[in-house]
Amino acid sequence: MKRIHPIDVILHKRDGLTLTDQEIRAFIRAIVDRTPKKQLVTDSQIAAFLMAVFLRGLSPRELATLTEAMRFSGEVAYTEALNTFTIDKHSTGGVGDKTSLLIAPILAAAGLAHPTPEGVPGIVVPMISGRSLGHTGGTLDKLETIPGFNTQLSFAEMRDVLKQCAASLIGQTPHIVPADRILYALRDHTGTVESAYLITASIMSKKLAEGLNALVLDVKVGSGAFMPTYEKSKLLADLMVETGEASGTRTVALLTSMDEPLGRFSGNWVEVWECVDIMRGTRHPMSRDLIELTNILSGWMLHLAGRACTPEEGAKLSDQILHSGEAYKAWLKIVAAQGGDTTIFADPAAHHIPTATRTLTAPRSGFLTSMDCKQVGWAVQRLGAGRANPGDLVSAHAGIESHAKLGDRIEEGQPLFTLFAEDEALLDEPEKMLRDTLRIRSKPAPRPPLIHEVITANEPKPAIR
Repeated sequence: MKRIHPIDVILHKRDGLTLTDQEIRAFIRAIVDRTPKKQLVTDSQIAAFLMAVFLRGLSPRELATLTEAMRFSGEVAYTEALNTFTIDKHSTGGVGDKTSLLIAPILAAAGLAHPTPEGVPGIVVPMISGRSLGHTGGTLDKLETIPGFNTQLSFAEMRDVLKQCAASLIGQTPHIVPADRILYALRDHTGTVESAYLITASIMSKKLAEGLNALVLDVKVGSGAFMPTYEKSKLLADLMVETGEASGTRTVALLTSMDEPLGRFSGNWVEVWECVDIMRGTRHPMSRDLIELTNILSGWMLHLAGRACTPEEGAKLSDQILHSGEAYKAWLKIVAAQGGDTTIFADPAAHHIPTATRTLTAPRSGFLTSMDCKQVGWAVQRLGAGRANPGDLVSAHAGIESHAKLGDRIEEGQPLFTLFAEDEALLDEPEKMLRDTLRIRSKPAPRPPLIHEVITANEPKPAIR
């Protein structure tokens, strides 16, 4: 077979030509097979390839092949061997976005309630999650505030947890989609992070490595979203749905609002605390949007898994599972199976021990009409709950509590946010950031819809309100 040279791949894409399957697969294999003594492709060549893709984009066939090559660049889960329905959910990230901590046990409870004849849960959720970076939070950082919780399971260990608990929440290891780890590190240094094509390949290669039958995507729009405009968020959603379907995985994307923090808390342990409260039956008014979005996403998952005739019926079933306490039982099983200490949930509030707190109050009466949610996320990060660079340490107890939502009537002196940190000196800058971004007006503004659009393989569906 004719050898494919990396420079030819780069030149072809630079010049707007369509890459062959062989070119894409050879380039990705060369990236993964590199050793210190055998540089089949250099960092400079990888960077040039990324920039060529950034500028030229990819055809649907090229994108599907790139995603497939990355997916199989390392270990894959082979959850097909469980002979069950395998489904997951992915979010493009936001502030206070903790739905994974609720969705995994909700779907696990549904799967445990209807096991297969072999005794395996009828639905399993093999969830590979990420860490916080920039203004967005990370599911792994939240889970690791639970003493002993092990997110670094191998796929074999994950399958054992799935058999017992129907859900497992793990992180990407060096053996899972190694091509993505290499490409992502260089994207961060080459100004190509925002490419919807490269984002799609990165996200979908990891998700499809789980061996999924179906996938539900939560693509954020608004001031706190990763993508800067609605149009770019929609393009990303379209590409991910198209790529998932091309792989044989039923894929649905929901464009959801990220114009304010989701739920009551934003941080790490405080978000776990909020979810545990919900699963134990305590529904704080500030958690209404979190519960609604969780049920909508879970509803689509239950519908795709055949547990509900429609997504709306699935959302009702999701809420019933939450109310019944079955999701909390499933949560305890998952935590215990991954080495976590479940006794901490007896009084989660007692484990919130920030060294310093401060409450930001309203300077005037009126209506809370807007905020830059990305700025709120950066304030949370500066308090110590997030990281500016991969590898930075994060605080378990830093974060914020929201006391008002967009559209609410506000009275002068009313609490708007409570800030938490482990150092008094860390409070000043985030407080100023929050004060600068909040807008209180004399007249109310329309509340942004929670769900803007639902995208399936066929055509967009009406938004669920």
